[in-house]
Amino acid sequence: MRIGTALSVGLVGLKAFTISMQAYISQGLPYFSIIGLPDASLSEARERVRSACSSAGFHWPQTRVTVNLSPASLPKRGAGHDLAIAASVLCAGGAIPHDCLQETLVLGELKLDGTVLPVTGLLPILLHARASGISRAFVPYANMAEAALVPDIEVTPVRHVGELIEHMGGRAKYRIDPDHGVTAGHGTPSRSPDEAVEADGDRPDMNQVIGQEQAKWALEVAAAGGHHVIMVGPPGTGKTMLASRLPTIMPPLNEREQLEVASIRSLCGTLPAYGITEVPPYEAPHHTASAPSLVGGGSGVAVPGAITRAHGGVLFMDEAPEFSTRALQTIREPLETGFVSISRSKATTHFPARFQLVMAANPCPCGFGWGSGERCVCTAKDRTRYWNRLSGPILDRIDIQITVPPVAEYAGDESKPRESSDRIRHRVIEARAAAAERYRMHGWHCNAKASGEWLRANTSRSALTLISQALKSERLSLRGADRALRLAWTLADVAGRTSPDDGDVAAGIALRTRLR
Repeated sequence: MRIGTALSVGLVGLKAFTISMQAYISQGLPYFSIIGLPDASLSEARERVRSACSSAGFHWPQTRVTVNLSPASLPKRGAGHDLAIAASVLCAGGAIPHDCLQETLVLGELKLDGTVLPVTGLLPILLHARASGISRAFVPYANMAEAALVPDIEVTPVRHVGELIEHMGGRAKYRIDPDHGVTAGHGTPSRSPDEAVEADGDRPDMNQVIGQEQAKWALEVAAAGGHHVIMVGPPGTGKTMLASRLPTIMPPLNEREQLEVASIRSLCGTLPAYGITEVPPYEAPHHTASAPSLVGGGSGVAVPGAITRAHGGVLFMDEAPEFSTRALQTIREPLETGFVSISRSKATTHFPARFQLVMAANPCPCGFGWGSGERCVCTAKDRTRYWNRLSGPILDRIDIQITVPPVAEYAGDESKPRESSDRIRHRVIEARAAAAERYRMHGWHCNAKASGEWLRANTSRSALTLISQALKSERLSLRGADRALRLAWTLADVAGRTSPDDGDVAAGIALRTRLR
C-alpha cells in the first residue's frame, strides 16, 4: 500500500480550514478519483493533475489512484488545490520522499503543461496556516508578492510542478516558458487608487468641493462618530463628489482592520491593485445592482458582495431610490449586526460587513423638484412611488439626513482657502480618540457602536428632556432617539467637550429629522 500526503487550505467565506490530501495507489484498473465533497472545478483536477505530472517526467501509475480530501464533511471548491493533489500523488508514487511535505502547505492551480497558476484568497490562507503552526508553504510564483505580506512563514515560489519535485529532492524533466512570469493581475501589488491619483496630482480632497460647507460639516460628524448619511438635493450639487471624499477624512485603518480588508480583497482577487493600505475602502455599486451582488451570492458556497468589499470603509448608494426594493431591504440587517450570513445548499457563509452607508437621492424622479419646482415634470404619484423605495425602517437606521442645495457662486472668495481633507481628518482622529478612551472598558471604538443604555445614564437630564419631547411629538422613534443621542455625543467630541449639552442634543435631533 502506497499513501502520499500533502496539505492545503480551504475557505468558506473568510473562515479557513486545513485540508489533508491523501493519495492512495492500489491495484486495479487504471482510474483516478477524487473524493471528499469536491465541487465541479475540483473534480476536473483529475485531468489537470495527470497531464501536469506527466509533463514533469512522472510516469503516471497504470493502476487505481484515489485522493481523499479530509475532512470529508466540509465542501471544497476551486482549482487552487491542484498542486497539493499532485504533490500527494507524487509522494505516493515515489517521485518525492514520503515524509518531506509534513507541516508544509502546497497551493496552486495547474495547467496541462505543468505550469502553476496563481490563486485567490492567499492572504487569509497563509494567516490561517501560520496560526495553525505550519512553517513552510509552496505558492505560485505569481502570488509571491502577496505571500510576502505574511511574516514568520517560509514561502517558496514555484512556476512548474517540476520545480516542486526538485525542491523536495526528486528529479524532474520539464521546460518553463521563458515568457512565463508574474501573471497579470496577480503580481507585485501596484499602487492603490489613492496613491496613483496622488502621484498624478489629482488626489481626491475635500478642498476640491466648491461650497457645501454644511454638507462637509455633516460628513465630518459622520466620520468622527461612524454614522450613516443620506444626502438629498438636485443633480449637480456635489453629492457624489462629497461621498467619494469621505474616505479621505476617515481615521486610518488599524493593523487588524488592514488585514481584514486585505483578506477580503485577496478572496476577491483584487489585492494586487491595493496591497495592504490604511485607506478605508470605497464601494459604489450601480443602482441596477441585484441583491446578491450587494450581499454576496453564488452556487454552492457564496462569494463576497459589495457590502463586504466595503467592510471598514464606505458603501455609497447613488440614486438610492432607484435601487430595487429587495436590494435595499437586504442591507437592513448588516447595518445593525455588522456581518452578513448567506445560506446555500452546501454551506452557510459569514462575511464581515461593518461599513458606513452613504446614500444620495434627488428630490424627485426628474431631479428638479427643488425650490420653486418650475422645471419639475413629476406628478405627486411619481414622487410618492420614488420615495416609497426608501422605507421607514431603512431611513430610521440612517443617523444623518441632510439636504444639499444648489451652489449659488461658481468661483467663491479665493482669499479664503477651503479646508483640506488632511485638516478635517486630524479633527476626526482626535474625536475618535476621545470616544475610544471613553469606551475603552466597553470595547466600542466610536459613538455609533455605544449602547443607548450607557448614553442615557451619562447624559444630563435637561438634554434627555429634549429627546423625550421629540418622542412625544413623533419626530423620533425609540431607535431614532438612541441614534440622535449618539450624534449628540459625536458633536460634543468634535467640539472638544466631555459630554453633550442641550445644543448638541438639539443639533443631533435636527440632523436626524431635517428631511422630514
